[in-house]
Amino acid sequence: MDLPVEVRLEPRPHRPLVVIVGRPNVGKSTLFNRIVGHRTAIVDDVSGVTRDRNMAECDYQNRIFTLVDTGGLDLTAEDVIVEQIKYQTQTAIEEADLVIAVMDGRAGLSPLDADLAKLLRPVTKPVFLAVNKIDTPQAEPLLADFYQLGVKNIFPISAEGGLGVDELLEALLPYLPQAPEDQVQTEVPRIAVVGRPNVGKSTLVNSILGEQRLIVSDIPGTTRDPIDSMVTLHGQRYIFTDTAGLRRRGKIDRGIEGYSVVRAIRALGRSDVAVLVLDGVEGVTEQDTKIAGLINKQGRGCIILVNKWDLRAGDPEAYPTYNQELARRFPFFAYVPVVFGAATQPETLTRLFPKIDQVVADFSKRIQTRKLNLFLQELLEKNPISLVRGNPKKSVFITQVATKPPTFALFVKSAQKVPASYLRYLENSIRTE
Repeated sequence: MDLPVEVRLEPRPHRPLVVIVGRPNVGKSTLFNRIVGHRTAIVDDVSGVTRDRNMAECDYQNRIFTLVDTGGLDLTAEDVIVEQIKYQTQTAIEEADLVIAVMDGRAGLSPLDADLAKLLRPVTKPVFLAVNKIDTPQAEPLLADFYQLGVKNIFPISAEGGLGVDELLEALLPYLPQAPEDQVQTEVPRIAVVGRPNVGKSTLVNSILGEQRLIVSDIPGTTRDPIDSMVTLHGQRYIFTDTAGLRRRGKIDRGIEGYSVVRAIRALGRSDVAVLVLDGVEGVTEQDTKIAGLINKQGRGCIILVNKWDLRAGDPEAYPTYNQELARRFPFFAYVPVVFGAATQPETLTRLFPKIDQVVADFSKRIQTRKLNLFLQELLEKNPISLVRGNPKKSVFITQVATKPPTFALFVKSAQKVPASYLRYLENSIRTE
């Protein structure tokens, strides 16, 4: 099975792409959060906090659009991360239908702002200049220097306080089509890609998208925000979320990285399925075990991807050794499918997606009460519950009370508590049936 070409970053139909650009620390993420309505991107006073493109679906006056926040753009700096941010931003501008350039009115016009204006000058799509940190009408004279950039649409705003943001959005309306009244939001499975730093999470998502949307580097921690990407495969849509690498608590900074980890955990909680990425060369670590335990505790469906497996080609002991290690470290994941491969290789994705589909289906599965109780009676025949009073077959009843994850309630007439070992036996039996 070959992956079709439609596996890519895909704005939904009738979703114009509105991209926010600007140099570091001018308030792009604050404006993004103000428009979205909740704290989606990490906001901090440290330059370069948003590195990857962050996306959200927005609805303003019945106009639905996709809003994209980009990393801080510095066209003069030269290092690996900054070069990739330049690429990300330029790609976002090319994809955009509308561009909002954010500049810092309090700091005044800078050479980096002029460089950005020069970059945007040949762009034929509408460009809006939001001069941020204009907190009061009395501060509007600070706009004067920005008119020399030659941008027609200039708006004084305070992204933090909200002043002028509505006026900016009103100016976008003529370019945003009205959403059809009968537009139906279909439920799309959410797939969180999790793991410790530098195991290949962003590489995997980029391979799925077919483009370098997420910054990939040998530097641990290059992904700070959870990044959502819409993917279509054989007509089925998925939302993939690449999360910040989860490190040991003692190695996590209290500031930006600490909040990144909290966001990653929350993204996991909002997901249907987690793809746990492990390093096939380094083996299973204590931190991998803790992350797997977190997935299990939150009740998410899971697939394990053992990445970098191409580097162990030719080692006859690799598979049995690694599988034994997985069984030892993750006894609670005996039922979880495992894919060995390389995130950069298409054949790995060919094997991964059917596993995702199966786990998503299992995660949403509902079993009729009658079938459950017939199954329970069969189990009681094979392995009766040791209860003090009553016939176990007549004293026990089971029903499913929820999906995502499938959750079951067991009712026992006897006052005796059902042994934990029997509950585990029952759970494992339902999983394997």
